[in-house]
Amino acid sequence: MGVGSGTDSSRIAGECQSPDPLPASLNDPLKQFIEHLSSERRQALQTCRNYERDILRLARYLHGQQLVNWSELDVARLRRYVAELSRAGLGGRSIARHLSSIRRLYDYLLREKKVRDNPALGVRAPKSARRLPGVADVDQVNHLLNAESDDLLEVRDHAMFELMYSSGLRLSELVGLDCGAIDMRSGEVRVLGKGGKERVLPVGQQALKALQDWLGLRNSLASEGQPAMFVSQRGGRISTRSVQVRLRRWGITKGADQRFYPHLLRHSFASHLLESSGDLRAVQELLGHADIATTQIYTHLDFQHLAKVYDQSHPRAHRRSMRQNEDD
Repeated sequence: MGVGSGTDSSRIAGECQSPDPLPASLNDPLKQFIEHLSSERRQALQTCRNYERDILRLARYLHGQQLVNWSELDVARLRRYVAELSRAGLGGRSIARHLSSIRRLYDYLLREKKVRDNPALGVRAPKSARRLPGVADVDQVNHLLNAESDDLLEVRDHAMFELMYSSGLRLSELVGLDCGAIDMRSGEVRVLGKGGKERVLPVGQQALKALQDWLGLRNSLASEGQPAMFVSQRGGRISTRSVQVRLRRWGITKGADQRFYPHLLRHSFASHLLESSGDLRAVQELLGHADIATTQIYTHLDFQHLAKVYDQSHPRAHRRSMRQNEDD
């Protein structure tokens, strides 16, 4: 049911009313577009709300610029609007969503012959700053993994976490492992990564020892015929959610001073290995990245570490810091 009729439609329209009434030349086409999404395109109620919220924001902007018709919006004005969104604190992804809503609106208006072109086709959102992944320092990871395993489930958890950090496994790769995927003699694990691509990874001695301890107890927990390497209390393959919960709890009970989650172990594996070896290509292969650009983010992490060491250790950097303190 669309915005123009019915309970849901009225509720959407009521939530999105502007404090200053919009002229009908802006408001009516907007309502008709949302009706089109709801009735013809069968979009979900929340999706219609999201579209109307985004486009209503643009409509208010146009009204504030003394523009009263959707056909008056051109590429230059839309770029100024994008700049307004950026100044208001919206990130690249949020602005991209706004532009997607606007493109969809103008596709509809073109179909209805209410505008002559789609100004949003020539405008792109600014790129979001790429967030660096979280990383635990080596001492923190060692503290976490050297902790004693007191019961059956902790022996399993210890083996999982050792393997993730030892071989840089994704969470999905870990839970997807079967017993036959690990060769204890050669110290290798065969994993199925993204896109169904298989890769063989080395397993460190500490992880092998933890796995050996777990394998000695696994059959007391696993259901008969269950191939999964890591199983839940019920005997089936452990879920990704369970691994997340267990790792977070492990970090808390073992006294970690930061929150631990599966990808943190993978990020820490990559960063620590790159910091020690400097071999970006090798880290790319071990992580299973198709594009080395994905792996290069860890060079930024490594540089951050080096910059911190420099600031703390270089005599000239230290003197500059002291001089600044004196000036202050």
